[in-house]
Amino acid sequence: MKDRNVFVCGECGYESSKWMGKCPQCGSWNTLIEQERIRPVSLSSADKPLPLDKVSAQAQLRIMTGISELDRVLGGGLVSGMAVLLGGDPGIGKSTLLLQAASRLHKFGQVLYVSGEESKSQIKLRADRLKIDDPILLYCDTETGRILQQARDTSCKFLIIDSIQTLVTEGVSSSAGSISQIRTAASLLTQYAKDSGTVVLMVCHVTKDGALAGPRVMEHIVDTVLYFEGDREEGLRLLRSNKNRFGSTNELGVFEMCDDGMREVLDPSRLFLSNEQTVGCAVSCTIEGTRPLLFEVQSLLVPSPFQSPRRTSLGVDVGRLNLLLAVLEKKALLRVSDKDVYCNVVGSLKLIDRGADLAIALCIASSLADMPLPPSTAALGEIGLTGELRPVSQSESRIKECVRQGYTNIIVPASAKLPAIEGARLLKAKNIGDAIRYLKNGKGGER
Repeated sequence: MKDRNVFVCGECGYESSKWMGKCPQCGSWNTLIEQERIRPVSLSSADKPLPLDKVSAQAQLRIMTGISELDRVLGGGLVSGMAVLLGGDPGIGKSTLLLQAASRLHKFGQVLYVSGEESKSQIKLRADRLKIDDPILLYCDTETGRILQQARDTSCKFLIIDSIQTLVTEGVSSSAGSISQIRTAASLLTQYAKDSGTVVLMVCHVTKDGALAGPRVMEHIVDTVLYFEGDREEGLRLLRSNKNRFGSTNELGVFEMCDDGMREVLDPSRLFLSNEQTVGCAVSCTIEGTRPLLFEVQSLLVPSPFQSPRRTSLGVDVGRLNLLLAVLEKKALLRVSDKDVYCNVVGSLKLIDRGADLAIALCIASSLADMPLPPSTAALGEIGLTGELRPVSQSESRIKECVRQGYTNIIVPASAKLPAIEGARLLKAKNIGDAIRYLKNGKGGER
């Protein structure tokens, strides 16, 4: 019996047996397009069921890319048969990073670099700029079947696809970049990686909302999903792992875009600090994976000409900022309800750690009082709705990183059970009021 066509949403990939004006999954209008039904691709058709106690667990050998920040985010390096999806805005440096990685990986096996967007001469120009002259195989095509055939013929150990949006597969009638094409190509490439042991790295663009351009099922197919973040006007680039079957998803890699390519930043704390504490600035420390990372948060308060003042933040969740402003107004008796509040984290860092609450509150209080924090002062702590300060995880390693960067006066919650740390002067505060009083008179509970 012939398979009937299905209607697929071009925004989220939802499938329906009949056409509908509105997608029931994402709510988009007029996005369902009729396409041929795609049969699911089996990752290992020859596999047979085995009892769990009969399966041998083999340790996965890591292949180091030679780029320590990339290896950190990958969980220690690449694994044979691994499928990696690297997403990011156009021009952020995805192709540059992968070309640099290809140059380092060549010593472990043949690398096949497939481009559907650039010609071989364009890739050569980038390689010359990066001073790469390794015998990496270049192939320009967009048909998935021919690409896989070239990968088999060359017996490559590393296959780089730039990008997945340009591929088309025979038998799929939709255009390149559609939901069906992307999903089918990702399935076939992942299947090839599992069957042959080849490491497949795929570049994927993102939408204007910052999500990977394609169905979420593509993220479920691959083993690892990496996001490349940063402002194209600045040199700083952040590499995060959104999914990793072979490692942690909390690690952060920091790069700097230079004339000769991506340069690793081995001590990123220095990039997020201005090295001078002025009015409206506070320093704290967050944990990204296993790495303590210092950052500086800034705030600016100005009288609002409107009845409803503005709340604008970069790097800080607006909802969290409003919560902290309410606590400052109610528990610390600071008049902020008639002020426009602007909050920014230096270096385009996005904070999700509750341990940054105290630093955000203190920089707002500093801006309101027009007084800087005392020299060499950092703040660690979560703020509750009653104004109390709560300890944060891995406080000891955070404090040691603060001391290493020269911040020896650390404001911490009084309830934190901390040992004596060499070089650190711990200033205890029970609530946000105690911390603000230290800001005003430079005194705190010392331990």
